[in-house]
Amino acid sequence: MPRSPATLTSRPEWQALKQHREKLQSKPMKQLFSEDPGRAKRYFIQGAGLSLDFSKNRITDETLNALLALARSCDVESRRDALFRGDKVNVTESRPALHTALRHPGNDSIVVDGVDVIAEVQATLKRMEVLVDSVLDQSRMGYSGKPFTDVISIGIGGSYLGPKLVGEALQPYWHGGIRCHYVANIDGTDICETLRVVNPETTLFLVQSKSFRTQETLENSKVARRWFLEHCEDESAIACHFLAVTANVPAAEAFGIEADNVFPVWDWVGGRYSLWSAIGLPVALTIGMNNFRGLLAGAHSMDNHFRDAPLEQNLPVVMALLSVWYNNFWDAETHAILPYDHYLRSLPDHLQQLDMESNGKSVNEAGGALDYETGPVIWGGVGSNGQHAYHQLIHQGTRLIPADFIIPLTTHNPVATHHADLFANCLSQARAMMAGKSLEEARAELADEGLADAEIERLAPHKVIPGNKPSNTLLMGKVTPETVGALIALYEHRTFVQGVIWDLDSFDQWGVELGKQLGKGILPRLLDKDLGSPDSDSSTDNLIDLFLSARR
Repeated sequence: MPRSPATLTSRPEWQALKQHREKLQSKPMKQLFSEDPGRAKRYFIQGAGLSLDFSKNRITDETLNALLALARSCDVESRRDALFRGDKVNVTESRPALHTALRHPGNDSIVVDGVDVIAEVQATLKRMEVLVDSVLDQSRMGYSGKPFTDVISIGIGGSYLGPKLVGEALQPYWHGGIRCHYVANIDGTDICETLRVVNPETTLFLVQSKSFRTQETLENSKVARRWFLEHCEDESAIACHFLAVTANVPAAEAFGIEADNVFPVWDWVGGRYSLWSAIGLPVALTIGMNNFRGLLAGAHSMDNHFRDAPLEQNLPVVMALLSVWYNNFWDAETHAILPYDHYLRSLPDHLQQLDMESNGKSVNEAGGALDYETGPVIWGGVGSNGQHAYHQLIHQGTRLIPADFIIPLTTHNPVATHHADLFANCLSQARAMMAGKSLEEARAELADEGLADAEIERLAPHKVIPGNKPSNTLLMGKVTPETVGALIALYEHRTFVQGVIWDLDSFDQWGVELGKQLGKGILPRLLDKDLGSPDSDSSTDNLIDLFLSARR
């Protein structure tokens, strides 16, 4: 249910944080460390195989207590319980958000509208296992009797970003039998270039669309279907090669996909939370069902941690509170995700959708306009590449950019001293953000290089690094199915806690719908099938004319 009409900014806990922020304004983090030798161990928490060092933040014990008071005043604990219970926390669509049920081991039940969703999830996992095993043991083959070598997953948004991230992250666990390709973009280059590198006789297609009406997915699937039939010339062969994951079985059957080849996704699963469902089939096909279940187990372990750990020891809660702290009290507009592991290179892309689609809102759950900022811009990239690109802005730019450094303690590829080098880069970047370099230190450094006094005074201001840039360091033993599952679930729950504090419905995305609606009016004009629209504007009209002129 929506909260009381009292605005967030009028709460005494909010006002206390505003006053506290003024106290910390002039205190460098470097000083916080020198005054508090036990800081690093005290600001270190663990859960579900992950460890978080959050000591490099502009916080004290007083800050944490004030942030926790805000969380409690916003009913984080009761809202968390409602999420797990299956209450309709997606207020505007009157639905639960039960992605946690997708990774539940099946020893319990959650009833939604009279149906035990856990039983349905477990039945679907068994169907997935049958499919995966039949493809891998070659008891299911293509229309010409050849085993499958490739799978093309056609989806977009959550049907693409999450599975692609996990597929890349778990490359050490690929069994080598199936190569996976992802097609999302409506740009024809995406599907055409993918089809060029596969054999129709040995390719399995997954059409991933909850509604089976997503334009990009349907158009790409039509191209794939047409290409396939051009090669095999037998429409009945579609049954061997095309599968669907959707809630709209009749539409999938009309496309030519048999009902036995349709896997369910439920309306209580948001797209950006769906990789744990049959949307994860491309992952299961490349790493095997046992490893896919390991992924689910890791996420479930984080679910248990989020549900049971006290707020002050709770990884998603602490990370969410720190994000609110910088977003609303330090005017930070963005947040950088910096995975120091090549296998996690797509993590920032997935978290962009997860966070920004969930909390990019300007009204509260009751529909009232907000007088505070909500979701930050999420961006980032793999370390250490970013150090030679955008880290300059983090270190010496005028904007405050909090960052999450994410790194495993051990690597799957222990070549030379590479992992020690990588780890050193990660730690040094986080320390440089925190400590910076003063003018005096810059002068001393230049003097040690033997520069003349005048040259020192000229260059020293350019070498000053302000410091006081906050960061978290998130560790795991190794990138495994379990730790990847826990990592993604951590950010899911972090996003939810932020939404609770900001009084948002984190599970709808009405802003995405407007562009789709307007596109329905524009596309016929681009195809020269419609003369105009009363809702158009001169800019759109001129651009359509340019497109039509080029096409003709």
